[in-house]
Amino acid sequence: MSSHLFLRSRISLLRTLKPNHHIRTISGTPSLYQDPQLATDHESTTLPPNPATGSPLYQENWRSPIPNSPSFSQSLVPMGFLNQAPAARIRALSETLDMISLLNMFADWTASQRWSDMKQLFEFWVRSLDKNGKPNKPDVNLYNHYLRANLMMGAAPSDMLDLVAMMDDFSVAPNTASYNLVLKAMHQAKETEVAEKLLNRMLISGKDESRPDDESYDLVIGMLYSNGENDKAMQLLDIALKSGYMLSTTVFSECVRSCVAKGRTDTLVSIIERCKSLDRNKSLCPSWILCTYMAEVATQEDNSKLAFYAFEFMYNWINRGEMARPSVLLSVDEGLVVSALATAARTCNPTLIDGSWMILKRSLRGKKAANPAAYVAKINAYASLGNLQKAFAALNEFENAYKDAEKEVKEEMLSPFTSLYPLVVACSKKGFETLDEVYFQLETLSKGDTPYKSVAALNCIVLGCANTWDLDRAYQTFDAISTSFGLTPNIDSYNALIYAFGKVKKTPEATRVYSHLVGEGVKPDARTFSLLVDAHLINRDPESALTVIDDMIKAGFEPSKETLKKLRRRCIRELDNENDDKVESLAKKFQIRMGSENRRNMLFNMDYSRVRA
Repeated sequence: MSSHLFLRSRISLLRTLKPNHHIRTISGTPSLYQDPQLATDHESTTLPPNPATGSPLYQENWRSPIPNSPSFSQSLVPMGFLNQAPAARIRALSETLDMISLLNMFADWTASQRWSDMKQLFEFWVRSLDKNGKPNKPDVNLYNHYLRANLMMGAAPSDMLDLVAMMDDFSVAPNTASYNLVLKAMHQAKETEVAEKLLNRMLISGKDESRPDDESYDLVIGMLYSNGENDKAMQLLDIALKSGYMLSTTVFSECVRSCVAKGRTDTLVSIIERCKSLDRNKSLCPSWILCTYMAEVATQEDNSKLAFYAFEFMYNWINRGEMARPSVLLSVDEGLVVSALATAARTCNPTLIDGSWMILKRSLRGKKAANPAAYVAKINAYASLGNLQKAFAALNEFENAYKDAEKEVKEEMLSPFTSLYPLVVACSKKGFETLDEVYFQLETLSKGDTPYKSVAALNCIVLGCANTWDLDRAYQTFDAISTSFGLTPNIDSYNALIYAFGKVKKTPEATRVYSHLVGEGVKPDARTFSLLVDAHLINRDPESALTVIDDMIKAGFEPSKETLKKLRRRCIRELDNENDDKVESLAKKFQIRMGSENRRNMLFNMDYSRVRA
């Protein structure tokens, strides 16, 4: 800086000393003469117009959103209005707008969420005069805009109540929408008790214009549920349904979640039925996860109606998912369907059986067969109802679905001793009457156009006859498997016949059946040997039973704990200590903990002939 000043002073000094001497400066370009000169007499050119003035030469003015028009005298906004401050602009608007224009402007500002301007303009407008020189008076719709603006700006519930009370100053009565805005403020502040009182005030007022509507009940009921006051929420929900109001999906879901969590399944069924009776509430449906939870609790509580409604809701969700683009493929868990079928069997509800199977088929979409457990549950459910026709139809469907399965697996799935035992019990429920009816129906079906022949179905009849100690019918049915129906008896057929002989203490005949099946090339299973052991124990012959167990071990099977306990019990009662020691050694060999039977022995040794004094 000092060097720069020194250079300038030096040049000035040289000019003073030598005014006519030309000074050359160090520069790559020639120096320009920069002394001021007088302007010549030629026509001057003016600057272009300022864009900020809104000149018609500029079609798009970035300072003004209002397009230019040929004449400023026809503009809706006065000149200079947009250049004013916001408060002054709003004050000017309040002096020029009537109520209809103000309503239209508030509608536009609501879309753009100009809540502060709306509040300020309303307050200026009510203090202004109309064209007749009288104070502006709002109606209830305009005042509700003012209430909404205060609500959106975070006004407290007490302030909202004061604003509603100020409506009397304008001779305006609050309507339902006014109170709903106050309830929304209470909902945000979670003031449940005050909201409940306000709703009761709306009910007691008796005025049609201020009676609570759907939104009023939804707000208060939702607050009660969120606050854990489920009983009060249920009371209000009951009032809303009786009055025919429409519930929101949120409130309905909260009701379902609360009732399921509290175990009030019967109450929930009543609410769902009442909702379905109203056209406005028919479309209510909880979420998919909530439907699954509701079905699980319903099956645990054995509430067949609630389980059916849960599956109905899930069926609607599956339809919605398939109609959506892109489609959403929802499927019900097969284990849940099996539980529902078991519930239907325990509660004797045929509607739940049909509904469960329908939603399972819809979930599988024909891509694969249902799980064997689902078929077995369906058969047992119909058997529990006593509907043997549908039970055997389900058995036929089961056999067709798994006709290509392995022989051992198929026999295990269709065993009358395990999976199909409820069907056996149903067939023998009324003794020979039911057994003969089922047999003749199967015989008729075997001679139809599409003959139905099933060894599993006939095995159920054989075992049912054995359960009723009817050896003759059991033997005749076994013989009819090959003679009348043209089928080959399987191991379950022979086991049922062995069980029938053993139950009536015909052990030699049961042993002959065993020899016959071995001669026919049928491989015995563990149940065959267990049934032979039971036949010998019925005749009090533990030694022969031990021989059968030795054959069982040689065949590659292990005796069960139940079989060894039966054998030990018979040895103790027959005072056969030698065979009892053999049983204990077998238990140690197969690492089976037999346990004690002190309580059973006490009951066995009790003297029932004594009479109390």
